[in-house]
Amino acid sequence: MTEETVRRKDPPNIICTLHGTTSSLIIVGAHFDHVHEGSGAIDDWSGASLLPSLYQALKDAPRKHTFVFIGFTDEEEGLLGSTFYVKHLPKDRLAAIRGMVNLECLGVGPTVVWAHVADKRLLGAFVDITRSMHLKLKAVNVEQVGDDDTQAFRDKRLPVITIHSLTQET
Repeated sequence: MTEETVRRKDPPNIICTLHGTTSSLIIVGAHFDHVHEGSGAIDDWSGASLLPSLYQALKDAPRKHTFVFIGFTDEEEGLLGSTFYVKHLPKDRLAAIRGMVNLECLGVGPTVVWAHVADKRLLGAFVDITRSMHLKLKAVNVEQVGDDDTQAFRDKRLPVITIHSLTQET
């Protein structure tokens, strides 16, 4: 586990790496800050609290990819943590990223996906997984609500997917 200081006055990005047999990377991220209104239970402790559980679930299984679990700081302040992380990655590490999975606003209802910004290959794989589990998956695009930590990765043309549970009503 490492800490990456983004701004001295704020908590750092928290990064935990689970090595695979290759140098290819899967980034799994969620932010741990929240807007002033509310406690942040949905946006986004729901995503951030899953990161340690996902690490534990994968740690004993053989892995091809290296998984990098990141709790991003300052998403609500303009995506500062994720932008800082991507901006400071060496070129070889940036080129090794095979996908970024963003966990955002979970637990409000059924799991949905932000299809408009999702990489088609990642979206297809997610659809296949949900079908194999006999789950129904809907797309709920949230462009009108705001942005998320995938933006810095999208700016570098990296494959991303955001998994959430928002609807236009919520």
